[in-house]
Amino acid sequence: MKGANKNKRNMNERKNKCRSEEISEKYFEFLDCHIDDVLSARTADLMGLNQIASELAISHKHLIDSNQHEFGKHPGYFYDFKIIEKIKEILLKADMSIAAIARKFIYDLSNFSKFFKNRTGQTPGSFRMQSKP
Repeated sequence: MKGANKNKRNMNERKNKCRSEEISEKYFEFLDCHIDDVLSARTADLMGLNQIASELAISHKHLIDSNQHEFGKHPGYFYDFKIIEKIKEILLKADMSIAAIARKFIYDLSNFSKFFKNRTGQTPGSFRMQSKP
């Protein structure tokens, strides 16, 4: 009987792992689409994690637990990471002012610069100056 319980527990763990992988994949896909929607003005604001979880038809806690299980990090970490990567891309490729980039991401310039510097260690302007050829 012990072996049967162990097998059942292993099956449940595999099932949960598959489900958390699926949730994480859907979350990342959603983030990519959502950030593109914000940048192209198809949507007005960046969503919060509660809203995103609701769009994925799961609870906020389930979203957090799935990302923690799969990657050991809070989903907000990945949200910020994807936003920063997109900002870096725009800073390097577009001839857009930093204030205009901030507005695209629904930030005032001061908060935008703080957000960027907290996650990269430099301001958007210094990143652009150091990274452009």
